[in-house]
Amino acid sequence: MALSPQWLDELRARVTLSGVVMRTTKLQRAGREWKACCPFHNEKSPSFTVSDEKGFYHCFGCGAHGDVIRWMTDQRGLSFMDAIKELAAEAGLEVPAPDPRAAKRAEQQAGLHDVMQAAQDWFRGNLDTPGGAKAREYLAGRGFDAHTLERFGFGYAPAARNAIAKALSQFDRGMLVEAGLLIAVDDKEPYDRFRERLTIPIHDPRGRVIAFAARILDADKKDAPKYLNSPDTPLFDKGRTLFNLHRAGPTARRSGRMIVVEGQMDAVAMAAGGFEEAVAPMGTALTERHLELLWRMVDAPVLCFDGDSAGQRAAMRGISRALPMLAPGKTLSIVRLPAGLDPDDLIKQQGAKAMEDLLASPASMIDTLWAFERDAAPLRTPEEKAGLKARLLDHCEAIQHPDIKALYRRELLDRFSEFAFPPKPPRPPRERREWRSGFGKPMAPALDPAAAGRLRKAADGGSRDLLAGAVIAGLLRFPDQILVHADPLASFAASDGRNGPALESLIEAAEMLEHAGDTPISAPQGFAPPPDKSRFAFLDEGADPRDAREDLAEAVALLVERPALEAALAAATARFETDPEAAFAEQQRLLKRKLAFEKRLGLMASRRAARAAQPEFDSPVADPGTPDENHE
Repeated sequence: MALSPQWLDELRARVTLSGVVMRTTKLQRAGREWKACCPFHNEKSPSFTVSDEKGFYHCFGCGAHGDVIRWMTDQRGLSFMDAIKELAAEAGLEVPAPDPRAAKRAEQQAGLHDVMQAAQDWFRGNLDTPGGAKAREYLAGRGFDAHTLERFGFGYAPAARNAIAKALSQFDRGMLVEAGLLIAVDDKEPYDRFRERLTIPIHDPRGRVIAFAARILDADKKDAPKYLNSPDTPLFDKGRTLFNLHRAGPTARRSGRMIVVEGQMDAVAMAAGGFEEAVAPMGTALTERHLELLWRMVDAPVLCFDGDSAGQRAAMRGISRALPMLAPGKTLSIVRLPAGLDPDDLIKQQGAKAMEDLLASPASMIDTLWAFERDAAPLRTPEEKAGLKARLLDHCEAIQHPDIKALYRRELLDRFSEFAFPPKPPRPPRERREWRSGFGKPMAPALDPAAAGRLRKAADGGSRDLLAGAVIAGLLRFPDQILVHADPLASFAASDGRNGPALESLIEAAEMLEHAGDTPISAPQGFAPPPDKSRFAFLDEGADPRDAREDLAEAVALLVERPALEAALAAATARFETDPEAAFAEQQRLLKRKLAFEKRLGLMASRRAARAAQPEFDSPVADPGTPDENHE
């Protein structure tokens, strides 16, 4: 049985290393990684780390190191194939059946690597010949230095139709066709795919040449594509390949930043300008596999596209592809270049600092999505505004993670409401005294009594403990939801000294269970359920479990949102002495959001009451003398 490197990479990508290790070793979160006492040797202080992003574990004490497959063989004691079969079953992959042809294909694939390296050596040598003059002129015009030319391995493919077959005569022509270097049409003699073009080698993550991109040099050939890439081959899949990833990856892990540009020459220009962590898709939009590769290295890859409409559409295609895959901490950032400039133009005209400034303040996914849809069509009529709202909600529905979906929906609807229904113009200001006697500072606008009461109630935290207690009680009812909401709950627990320990103990207990949904978890020590369960629909014993879980997710989102809202209210109050008018406006805006927050919280009680009343009105009274099926 021969397992291809691509198949093994797919298996590793589908299985979360920390989840597998956690089954037998208790892990603790340590920033973006996990830590534990090493299971391979006795130690008292943790020196064993697990990194899902890098895909390996490592012990700084004994040197144990490996990926998820190595963990199964070394720690679990399984044979290689038994480990593969167990992991494949978990990942939903089918293990290739034993087949002598598979071994032959693996051997052939190794031969194709030799073919591609030989082709690269030949293309590179051609660049220095008289025939490569046009290619050298083009590179000189781009201003690339000798180091960049050597590092990226530029070459030249001559104009002849059968040059590469003669140059690589040591290889069978069938292999040249399979490698994508020759084109075979019916029974005609194969001919060179790349002719009179500048060539750029494309590498796999291990640095092996697997394909080529080739740029046209004759501008008069209007019918020929500007760039021509190798076709998909046993070595090359453009949907799984990012240009320059083998160079950019190590740099990105050190800098914490990965930049995605539109084309290969953009990535070369970025590297020449000092931005080593730049990659590019292979003439296609970002795919799910591309995003998985990027997220394994950094949490928020930066999409850097041209500022024109085509660049904006490319950014939206990337966002649309990413929405279903969003996870806590995993997102995209977006940088739009000035209109009419690509990365090379910007760096040459305005310097590397101009590019660095743009990369230092990228737009978020939600900001980009909102701006794109807001400006996509006129918004003059109620129907057009309703179309904007529908488009925004469609994007939210694409998100699979429940917490992220709820937060996106709330944020986008808030923006829509403020945009579609702007506040009425203020009344003419009343006459007021400009100076407060004895202090020399402007007087603060006076709040009416009702608003002041609402503000005091909003600022004092209200029923925070009641909501937290209800969430804990809900998680005890539905322990399968603890790890679903583990990240936002852990964030809240770190900032709440009263309820944090109880939430942390729940998360820790859930992590120790293989099937959290089937195993009860005892209440944390000292925890007492909320005295009034009627306010929360998910605590209703008669509620539908699916509805209850959705209500619980909403309650978790509200619990996490509340501290930030209260902190903003406190900050606005603190600004009252220095900037009373701005502080007053900010208080009013936050107060409006606080009241909306309490209204959403109250909806849980309303839904519970509605469900409690449902049987009274909807359950038919059976007639003893009438068969059930006759009832409408």
